[in-house]
Amino acid sequence: MPSALSRVVKSRLFFALVCLGLVLALDVVVFAITNQQNFFKIELSPANTLTGPLMQILYWAPELVILAMGMTLVASCSAGADISVGSVMVLSGAVGIKILGGNNIENFKVEEYAVPLVLAFGAFIAVGALCGVWNGFLVAKLKVQPMVATLILFIGARAAAKVVTGGTILRVEPKSFRWLGNYITDSEGNNIFPVPTQVFVAIVVVAATALVLRFTALGTNIQSVGINAKASKIMGIRSDRTIWLAFVFCGVCAGIAGIIMTSKISSIDSQWGARMIELDAILAVALGGNSLAGGKFSLAGSVVGAITIQALKTGLLTAGVRAEQMPFYQAIVVVIIVIIQSPELRPMASRTLARMRKFSGKKVVKS
Repeated sequence: MPSALSRVVKSRLFFALVCLGLVLALDVVVFAITNQQNFFKIELSPANTLTGPLMQILYWAPELVILAMGMTLVASCSAGADISVGSVMVLSGAVGIKILGGNNIENFKVEEYAVPLVLAFGAFIAVGALCGVWNGFLVAKLKVQPMVATLILFIGARAAAKVVTGGTILRVEPKSFRWLGNYITDSEGNNIFPVPTQVFVAIVVVAATALVLRFTALGTNIQSVGINAKASKIMGIRSDRTIWLAFVFCGVCAGIAGIIMTSKISSIDSQWGARMIELDAILAVALGGNSLAGGKFSLAGSVVGAITIQALKTGLLTAGVRAEQMPFYQAIVVVIIVIIQSPELRPMASRTLARMRKFSGKKVVKS
């Protein structure tokens, strides 16, 4: 039994679940203090939607869950992060809506579709994939450090989105555009499913990612390259190709997340859209028990980490923390996680405890 407990404690998912449990406990306390409704209460509204704090978390978490999938693979094989995902989301949204509206954009509104909606959504994903190809080329072929390589699109993609939109907020009027980011409705405007559509999109992305990594060599290659790129090359694994594929996949995830983001608000805001979401994605990977230094990874842990972040945001907003203050608290969590994951922390703590025991032993002898 102790050995089984030890295996559970050492699991990556254990750390992620503990963090989620602590955040949910904090939310329960915050909702009780502020006299809000029961945190775990879920009701069916007259509009045929499930409402409650937990459903609010599920409503806002899917974009982050999808981004965390791509960020997990990038962190695992390159020991770095793609900090451009937020800007890529905005750029894909700008291009997609521009294509969707075509010549039908008047007064910064898309009154009717110029192309089929599916084709526009394909443009979202294509833009994300192209951005991933660029980032992967810089990291895998030119050996640029991931943070520096993706900094280019972190700045440039958002600026390009402003050029595409003319520095304005483009809005989409047809209600069908909102389906992937909200609820599917019938001809009378009634919700068909009580659960937000983006939840199912996130489930499909996570399941597809897990299946590909499970039944192909890509998952093993990514972990092998992350642990030791030189040894992987000797074994015949193309480390550059593996890293490149990881960045392309991360770009695709950003494109899909861009669809949900723009669909949710029926518009694209190149200035404030997806602002700082790259920090959330990195934090989700870390909270999931994944090492930011590369190596083995856990997709389930990243999903739990993404939900934990959204639960934390919900609690902080309920406690009265303003949205612009949120990155400060998230940065504190990132620092704590990085310190905990440091390979030097445990030896340092052991040496400190040994000195304390030695010092206390000397005091006892002197007395």
